Amino acid sequence: MHSKPDKSMRMHRVGKVCPFFLILCFFHGKSTKKYRIPCFIITFVAQKLRMERLEQIKEPISNEFEVFKQKFDASLQSSNPLLGEVINFIKQRKGKMMRPMLTLLMAKLCGEIKDPTYYVAISLELLHTASLVHDDVVDESDKRRGQSSVNAIYDNKVSVLVGDYLLATSLTNAAMTGDVQLVELVGRLGQELSEGEIIQLNNINASDFSEDVYFEVIKKKTAALFAAAAEAGAISVKCTDEMAKKACLFGELIGIAFQIKDDIFDYYTSDVLGKPTGNDMREGKLTLPALYVLNTWKEPSMIELALKIRALEATDEEIARFIAYIKENGGIDYATKVMIKYRNDALSILPESISDELKLALTSFIDYVIERTK
Repeated sequence: MHSKPDKSMRMHRVGKVCPFFLILCFFHGKSTKKYRIPCFIITFVAQKLRMERLEQIKEPISNEFEVFKQKFDASLQSSNPLLGEVINFIKQRKGKMMRPMLTLLMAKLCGEIKDPTYYVAISLELLHTASLVHDDVVDESDKRRGQSSVNAIYDNKVSVLVGDYLLATSLTNAAMTGDVQLVELVGRLGQELSEGEIIQLNNINASDFSEDVYFEVIKKKTAALFAAAAEAGAISVKCTDEMAKKACLFGELIGIAFQIKDDIFDYYTSDVLGKPTGNDMREGKLTLPALYVLNTWKEPSMIELALKIRALEATDEEIARFIAYIKENGGIDYATKVMIKYRNDALSILPESISDELKLALTSFIDYVIERTK
């Protein structure tokens, strides 16, 4: 008769059969070493899943996405040696280009992709890139998604001017659509991004912990970018006003889920992300996990510490203690549930008549957003 395996052996077997268990261990603060599972398994499985998601997203727009990338690169050219060098630096560090993919997918959903779709997708991506370059200067950040930021390699003056150049190029591409509605959309997005940053800066001085203000900031920053990308795709192929509004809402919901995921990342150390645990708090920012716990438990000592964090007066040890308190009292679980709700709300907007290929692509898009590791 075989003896019953001890707990560590049972957990080891679970880890071999279900690598997702290891990811859950990570997010719940348990040690995977305890179960003798090599960490590379987590990385391998997560990377494989991400690649599969990306392939599903790109499938309906594979040819169009290649055309977009060629046009995007062609739009960023300069004979000035320094400007050309910085532009190449930015090109080499561009991400997955999720927003242009969303623009192309929504255009494909509503009609046939033509030049206006490409031009507005380029315009929005350049505006987004310009805002990141400027944000890194404002935040005095030397990292962007684990890579050196422009201002870390060059100085702030160069970064601001390059950001201005990207913005001007964005507006040029918006004009090339020949559609006033799209030009207005790009201009409105620029206003919202600036307003969101100002609201966030002003909120650092607030004495309350409002989730409403938190979501207002998200809607005018991250969510505004996704909303504009989706709406622009629909408008570029002359869809109905009703469909354009639904596309806008779809993008906004995805953008909110995207930002909540980013905020959850801040509670875990990751060299891949290029930021240590509590980076937002070191800038005086309190996000959804913290806001929920503070408003739910109303612990006086933690409220006092939260205000100290906002005033940029907290030490690293105090921030670490605050993070542990938020995690132990349900902050991450709450934020995750809210993120998943936005994911489900976004998918409920898709029309019933959508093709299986596009439905899979758009479902994979938002699942990629909430499952990503950076």
